[in-house]
Amino acid sequence: MTQYLLSIYHPDDIPPAGDVDVIMKDVDTVNAELQAAGAWVFAGGLCASTTATVVRGSESGLLTTDGPYIEGKEHIGGFWIIDAPDLDAALNWAGKATQACRLPVEVRPLQDVPPA
Repeated sequence: MTQYLLSIYHPDDIPPAGDVDVIMKDVDTVNAELQAAGAWVFAGGLCASTTATVVRGSESGLLTTDGPYIEGKEHIGGFWIIDAPDLDAALNWAGKATQACRLPVEVRPLQDVPPA
């Protein structure tokens, strides 16, 4: 199995509270389906991009700045890491995820890393 990162692209503004409750219920349903199928590895929601801190290394040391790495109207707002036999299966899960959270979901395979 390959592990895939499903990233949710979230706009800076959030939907009204009533919409969030419905969306989270739908996301919980997808999470339960992933777990029941044995595809669940890990998932998490992120705080707003305004809470980000960026650390850059250089020859003169480290530079720490507030805010997201890039300026944009959308940022990664949450993610799943899943096990899937192939890209088609991962895309199927992403389809369920995008319908549940009502936001775009990017699918990327994780690099295979040999065991230490």
